[in-house]
Amino acid sequence: MSMSSGGPSAPQRQPSMGRRNISRAITMRTDGYSGEEEGPIIESELVPSSLAPIVPILRAANEIEDENPRVAYLCRFTAFEKAHTMDPNSSGRGVRQFKTYLLHRLEKDEKDTQRRLASTDAKEIQRFYEHYCKKYLEEGLQTRKPDEMARYYQIASVLYDVLKTVTPDKPNSEYDQYAKGVEKEKASFSHYNILPLNISGPTQPVMEIPEIKAAVAILRKINNLPTPRPDTTNGPQGIDDGPIVRDLLDWLWQTFGFQKGNVENQKEHLILLLANIDMRGNGNVHQGERQNHMIQRDTVDHLMKRVFQNYISWCRYLHLESNIKIPHDASTQQPELLYIGLYLLIWGEASNVRFMPECLCYIFHHMARDLYDIISDRREESFDPPFRREGSDDAFLQLVIQPIYNVIHNRKLQ
Repeated sequence: MSMSSGGPSAPQRQPSMGRRNISRAITMRTDGYSGEEEGPIIESELVPSSLAPIVPILRAANEIEDENPRVAYLCRFTAFEKAHTMDPNSSGRGVRQFKTYLLHRLEKDEKDTQRRLASTDAKEIQRFYEHYCKKYLEEGLQTRKPDEMARYYQIASVLYDVLKTVTPDKPNSEYDQYAKGVEKEKASFSHYNILPLNISGPTQPVMEIPEIKAAVAILRKINNLPTPRPDTTNGPQGIDDGPIVRDLLDWLWQTFGFQKGNVENQKEHLILLLANIDMRGNGNVHQGERQNHMIQRDTVDHLMKRVFQNYISWCRYLHLESNIKIPHDASTQQPELLYIGLYLLIWGEASNVRFMPECLCYIFHHMARDLYDIISDRREESFDPPFRREGSDDAFLQLVIQPIYNVIHNRKLQ
């Protein structure tokens, strides 16, 4: 196979640790599995916590192992490359043992697996990607359960990442466009906690509750907001290539670089808060009047007081002016909901920093100023987001939370 030296046919060998060390790495698992019992080893359960992003790749490899062992090998190779990029010095806990184990598995699979669909690995993954999407995403779409479709879409996303790894110098606009469509459809089958906000198919009963419908509707009023300019790190994008912005929290996600999982959790959190407060305040309303229900202004004001009680006290203690400012021309409570959403997203992604409420207030204080500058400037229809990190969706975590956490951790070690 004509590939670069970093291609699947020649994985870069790490310093050997010997068979005893590989077995020892597996015995470090908390569930007592030694790696010497009969039965296959599930690599995704051996992954150190610092390499968590490669878990979906290894799970996909296990899923398609029987259908195409060669593509499963390519998935594991991609996982190895990503692990080596994340921790090239193998300094994390258990990383060296895991990488050594995975390297031995790759060396074995390189010899044992055969291509079934093409003469090269590049064409093999391309044809299998086409086959997988047609078989699992297009055929029988209406008969499969949402949890099944969510798993199939996740594997399809992994296969596309593997395709890009195996053929890095051969861009294919056909595959790119198809993969972007897959990513957009994938959101319709994403997992959820209580509210199926993005799930395709029949409407769930919980989404028919008038207060829930009203809360969803008020968050989806994103008119008059300027648009965050898309990240062009990975090349120019078309008009329809950017992420879908359905509501105010999606807009905050694109503006401040929060992680998508955090956004979905806090979106549900905010909808339930609005619905619960509104339901308690309108307990005597006739059932017929609730069908065209709208979230009351008093509901948002009440939630503002609850969420920002500590922040207002912090400002008074430090003799600071609050940065929660409402533009004079605001005709709706969109700004208030943006401030509430911003605070919840900061809290949701703050990790252990959330146990220092003064620190959260400090972060919100400065980010609220950025938010006001954006929503009050009506001269331009788009803007450059204040937080961005090489096309990643964890800019806030890496640029704000991680440095603060590092300082706290270092002080603890002194």
